[in-house]
Amino acid sequence: MKDPHAVALGRKGGKARAKAQSASALSAIGRKGAKAREQKLTAVERSKIARTAAKARWEKERKPK
Repeated sequence: MKDPHAVALGRKGGKARAKAQSASALSAIGRKGAKAREQKLTAVERSKIARTAAKARWEKERKPK
C-alpha cells in the first residue's frame, strides 16, 4: 500500500505526483532538457531536425480536413 504522505509530497504515485508538481515546474524541466539537447547537437543535426519538422507542418497544412 502506498504511503499517503509520500504520495502527497509527490514521491510516489503517478497521477498524484503529476498533480503535485506545478505547471511552471514541469515547463522548467522541459526548458532545461531542450537547452541540454541543443548543446549536444551539431549545427547540421539541428538543421536536419528543423527541416523535418517544417516538412511535417507543410504536409499537415496541405491535407484536406
